[in-house]
Amino acid sequence: MMTGANIATIIIMLLVGYSDRVNPADHPLLSTIGMVFPFLLLANMAFLLFWLIFKWSRAWVPVVGFIVAYVPISIYIPLSVQSSPPDGAIKLVSYNVCSYGGNFKYQNGFEMVSDYLHDEEADIVCLQEDNDTWRRCVFQEYEKKGFKYNDTIVLCHDELRFNGLGIHTRFPIIHRERINYSTVSNNGSAAWWLQVGKDTLVVVNNHFESCHLNQQDRQQYRQLLKGEMARDSVRAESQLLMVKLAEANAKRSKQIETVCDYVEQYIGRYPIVVCGDFNDNPISFSRHQMAKRLRDCFVETGRGIGLSYNQKAFSFRIDHVFCSEDITPYQCHIDEKMDASDHYPMVCWLKIDVNP
Repeated sequence: MMTGANIATIIIMLLVGYSDRVNPADHPLLSTIGMVFPFLLLANMAFLLFWLIFKWSRAWVPVVGFIVAYVPISIYIPLSVQSSPPDGAIKLVSYNVCSYGGNFKYQNGFEMVSDYLHDEEADIVCLQEDNDTWRRCVFQEYEKKGFKYNDTIVLCHDELRFNGLGIHTRFPIIHRERINYSTVSNNGSAAWWLQVGKDTLVVVNNHFESCHLNQQDRQQYRQLLKGEMARDSVRAESQLLMVKLAEANAKRSKQIETVCDYVEQYIGRYPIVVCGDFNDNPISFSRHQMAKRLRDCFVETGRGIGLSYNQKAFSFRIDHVFCSEDITPYQCHIDEKMDASDHYPMVCWLKIDVNP
């Protein structure tokens, strides 16, 4: 019975691990199951411990499970051998600054972010929810911090919503444009073309569709995980949560396809970097689609789970950095010491390969 349960867990783990091939536009609910992948990993690990304690001769079952699920496991928890970035590598920081709100813990959120970016000495900084740019004259402030070239594209601005994507860099900005989605949204994507030496680097900054979970939704989800919710409410609340996630996934799939189409125009012509808040975990259609075209910098050079969203019970790696084949990434990681937002910054070094 236990062996059968272990095999069933492995089969489900494999199905979930490869669910990133499912287009949310076609199967919205099915596309949400990637979120449970870490729980299945833990379940298989629990089986391994069980067999080692009670019947070690069956320990091969969960071990085989880990082996056959190597691809999704290596995406979710890469264990790359890290090497130091070479001279001339570009340091990039991608950071959702949560409107400089200080993660509801600090009153001086803007100053904390600004000082952090100065201390990091990054060459390119891509910000999401860069919402205080105009009110605080952030350009002047960032220029003091060493970023000579600064720009923000406002995604939406009305009585209820304000959102922007910002870039702060040491390289001249040649061109900028917004990548328009067919879906109406307060999120968005934008591309900046930078002059990096003799190269033209295309940087695409993204803030894809949010899941739109309010504080009540989040609290009920935490209660659901802890088993504190009344039994008659579990089914209704879990269905409501899944519907919200599925709807966001369906919108996000169209957005990611739009950005992929944009990127494909320039692959092979220019070095390309795509980064930002994807609002999607590593086992997702969004990450998979971009990884089919570009290198996932964290998967190739990162170590560990890399939780970039730091809210309790919602800890996932939803921020990503990708680069084209003519760029070599180094030491992509999540900087957990900076907690002035509900996201942690993602930091990565990129070396543009010199063409012979």
